[in-house]
Amino acid sequence: MRGRGKTWIAIVAISGIAAPALRAQAASPLSSGSPSRAQTLLRSDLEQATQALKRGDNVSAEKGFRRALEIDPNSLQALNDLGIVLARMGRPTEAIPFYQKALRVRPDPATKRNLAIAYFKSERYANAWSTLRPMAVERSADFQVLELAGLSLFALDRYTEAAEYLERANQLQPSDLETLDMLGKAYLHIKNYKALTRVFARIMQVNPNSASAHILMGTAYDDMQQRSDAIKEYQLAEQADPNFTGVHSGLGYLYFRQGEAELAEKEFRAELQRFPNDPVSNCYLGEILLNQTQPANAKPYFEAALKTNPRYIEALLGLGKTELAMNDPKAAIPPLRRAVQIEPNNFQAHYVLGTTLRQVGQNAEAAREQKLSLEIQEKQRAAAIRKNENK
Repeated sequence: MRGRGKTWIAIVAISGIAAPALRAQAASPLSSGSPSRAQTLLRSDLEQATQALKRGDNVSAEKGFRRALEIDPNSLQALNDLGIVLARMGRPTEAIPFYQKALRVRPDPATKRNLAIAYFKSERYANAWSTLRPMAVERSADFQVLELAGLSLFALDRYTEAAEYLERANQLQPSDLETLDMLGKAYLHIKNYKALTRVFARIMQVNPNSASAHILMGTAYDDMQQRSDAIKEYQLAEQADPNFTGVHSGLGYLYFRQGEAELAEKEFRAELQRFPNDPVSNCYLGEILLNQTQPANAKPYFEAALKTNPRYIEALLGLGKTELAMNDPKAAIPPLRRAVQIEPNNFQAHYVLGTTLRQVGQNAEAAREQKLSLEIQEKQRAAAIRKNENK
């Protein structure tokens, strides 16, 4: 669906792995010889911090592990578990250097996994993947490693590889719906509809009322130009969960494409009642109102869509056409220029910009824009013909 941008990743429950206290002591330079005052303080701080970590008192745990690191900067337990505390507090970027230092002290699979999780939560997906890869390629890789590897690759737009790891994760936990959902999305991106259909069947076995799965299948049918099937799937999603994000806007979009403006408007308004900032519903509701020669009523919807997604081409075009319909071509020029900057090969944007420029007397530039529009259209038509001939 145009305007939504990249499908985002719902991060499943990924938690760090605590380091055993004995391991930290074994790596500590304070652990040799008879116990000293420093060793006693270190053990006390580690014990108190560990107990705080177990009961969910992250503030006390952070203070305790930091005190331990003042005594022994190379304590593996303090380094690893402080990273876990920071990640739990929503500060994964701060956790990264503690995991890195722990790995320099002594390589450890648990700490490496925690580092990968911190990279992932910090949206450093390439680092997450490079950290996970040696573990993920092993045949003995567990569910968490495989799932996180798949999600990292998905975020890097490497959908074929993502599907491989998510498939392996699903074999270990066949009923995990989040993994199946992301696996289906990976297949949708690479247009492997046969594999997507198999994933959909698996999801239906686990949860026949999965709104997300029906939306996924509906999107696939829409891609395959099977719009009646797409509408049926979105209707099933709506029945399963009428409050699911995107279910009304997706169904409205399909109705809009079918020319059923009244049904589309009803769905877009239903989506906006729950999610007022939804860019798709705002944009297409604006388009419907503009088509009904209500430009003044349409304008706020295009503006709302652009507030959420400033690079939304359809909303930029819609706002430009709305300003033209309101006899203000000067106001139409900025959004139209923005549209051709973002998407230089959009022939419609060039054409409307050319029409607008002509209205304000900029005839030379207007002619260039409209000529460019025709050239782009011809190139796209020729490319489509070649594609069909090669099938």
